[in-house]
Amino acid sequence: YYEKQILPAKLINGGVAGMVGVTCVFPIDLAKTRLQNQRSNHQVYRNMMDCLIKTVRSEGYFGMYRGAAVNLTLVTPEKAIKLAANDFFRHHLSRGEQKLSVFKEMLAGSGAGMCQVIITTPMEMLKIQLQDAGRLVAQRNVAVLPALRLGGARAVLSCSYSMGPPAPVRRVSALQITRELLRTHGIQGLYKGLGATLMRDIPFSVIYFPLFAHLNALGKPSGEESAPFYWSFAAGCTAGCMAAVAVSPCDVVKTRLQSLSKSASEEMYSGVMDCFSKIVRKEGPAALLKGAGCRALVIAPLFGIAQVVYFVGVGEFLLGQSPFTLYGP
Repeated sequence: YYEKQILPAKLINGGVAGMVGVTCVFPIDLAKTRLQNQRSNHQVYRNMMDCLIKTVRSEGYFGMYRGAAVNLTLVTPEKAIKLAANDFFRHHLSRGEQKLSVFKEMLAGSGAGMCQVIITTPMEMLKIQLQDAGRLVAQRNVAVLPALRLGGARAVLSCSYSMGPPAPVRRVSALQITRELLRTHGIQGLYKGLGATLMRDIPFSVIYFPLFAHLNALGKPSGEESAPFYWSFAAGCTAGCMAAVAVSPCDVVKTRLQSLSKSASEEMYSGVMDCFSKIVRKEGPAALLKGAGCRALVIAPLFGIAQVVYFVGVGEFLLGQSPFTLYGP
């Protein structure tokens, strides 16, 4: 019954929730990627709002959605795998029990996190290249400012004649990047940063799913009834926000490792530990929390939107079933 009835509805709900969520919060995700990738000594953006304003000015409104097509294409299988895997593991770990222990909830969450990286890693790899292209161009365009401040009028005259118009953002498609990675590195090229992705997604799922289940249970009128919609929405947002901030250092490391294009002054990393140590040594421990606020603003609405989709029962409606009680998105 579970595989034939509940699982297909979970897959549909997860896919719909992912597509709606990505459309709503993608500009904030773009700001997160650019803030995480910029170095402390070459800051182009001061904060999220400054990043979004400068992006719109230099790349237009749709510049905020660079890389969105990749996410919209792959987020359906990614979210579907994550949500279905969590439910699958919970179902088989319960063995007839009404309530799972915290350890089993964490075990189910870690299993879901491991399964989703099959899609998440190449999706993030392609998305980051497209999102970060505008930052690299903006960084080159403002690189002359220190010289202007130090050089006075001569520098101004020299730059006014030698700089020319600002460099445009090079338009590269996800398909072109995929072909190049497959040609030069094979399939493993798409899975660069797999270890960092696992370090981020497994702890995230371990924190999120049990936390959501317990917060949601607090709003149930009785053991038999489901929590009200608004309570499940708030529980999803709260659990998502807390889990996102907790794993933010891993997300910064993953973003740095997966960024293929770097400016001349940006260092290369040989692996997770090398990246972590260089960030702490050169930029300070606070650099590991770059974009943490943006990530919280991305993840919280994503899981809140997932609650809306589950509450409405889109998958069940399409399959002619009735909505069921969820353990969490």
